[in-house]
Amino acid sequence: MAMRRPPQRPQQSFTRINHRIRVPEVRCIDADGEQVGIVSTRDALARAERQGLDLVEVSPTAKPPVCRIMDYGKFKYDQEKKSKSQKKHAAATKVKELKFHANVDTHDYETKVRHARDFLESGNRVKCSLFFRGREGAHQELGFEVMNRVLEDLKDLANPEQPPRLMGRSIIMLLTPRPSTKK
Repeated sequence: MAMRRPPQRPQQSFTRINHRIRVPEVRCIDADGEQVGIVSTRDALARAERQGLDLVEVSPTAKPPVCRIMDYGKFKYDQEKKSKSQKKHAAATKVKELKFHANVDTHDYETKVRHARDFLESGNRVKCSLFFRGREGAHQELGFEVMNRVLEDLKDLANPEQPPRLMGRSIIMLLTPRPSTKK
C-alpha cells in the first residue's frame, strides 16, 4: 500500500518584523530613507514605535541585517500590486489552433492561412491540426501535402517548433512567430 504524502503548503518568503527580529544589532534605515547606522535592535524598535511604524527586516543575509522603519501593511500591499501588474504585463504567449481536413477547399484554406498570419503577427503560437475522417486516413500523404503547403505559405512569418507529425488520426504541427514579426 502506497503512503500518502501530506499536502504541501506553498512556499512563502517570511519577512521578520518588529519583535520577530532576533539579532542583537541591525543597520537601521529611517522612514525617510536616511541611514541611521548600526544600532541595537531594541533602539531601532523603540524608534519605529515612536513614529507609529514597524521595523521591517529588508536584507536578512547582510552582516548585520538591514532593517527599515516603514508601514508594513502598506509595504505588503504595494508588493502585491507590483507582482500582480508584472503578471498582467508578462508576455504570455497563447497557442491558437487551426483545424484542417485533407480535402479542404481553396477558399477555406486561404482563410485559415490568413488567420494564422494574423495570429503569428500578434506574437501567438499557432497549432495546426489536420483530422482524417472515415476513409481519408488511407491517404495520409494528402494531409501531409496540406500541412507542408501551410508551412510553405507561412515560412516568412513562422518557424516550425514541431514539424508536421502523425498522431493517431490526425497530423499536428506547431508554429512559432519569428523574432522580427512579434509586436
